[in-house]
Amino acid sequence: MPKRLSLAERLAADEKNLLLEDIVRTDDWSLFLVQQAVLMFGRRGTFSCNDLRDVLPELGHGFLGAAINALRAGGVIERTGQYVPSTQTNTHGHVIAVWRLTAKGSGIAAARNAAARIQQRRAA
Repeated sequence: MPKRLSLAERLAADEKNLLLEDIVRTDDWSLFLVQQAVLMFGRRGTFSCNDLRDVLPELGHGFLGAAINALRAGGVIERTGQYVPSTQTNTHGHVIAVWRLTAKGSGIAAARNAAARIQQRRAA
């Protein structure tokens, strides 16, 4: 049986979810960059936010987590059940999830990859 949350805990969770939605909604370009990185790493296998931070520009506080949450909620990625220590210094090595593309995410990645190949051929 799941733990029952107190009213304060439910309100805090609701507020957190609203803040995550606001973060994602305010910066479409940064969300696009995160999506591209996720699809690139996802085509290769599993990945964590450590991998993404290495290739992305500096994003606003909390943005990467919010973007990952949006991709998870959208059915593009899923947790593998594995965790790795964070390489971000201010987290003191706490564990973060390892992700993989879902079937939906793999389909999106394949479609974008095919479109990019067509565009490259046209440009050549």
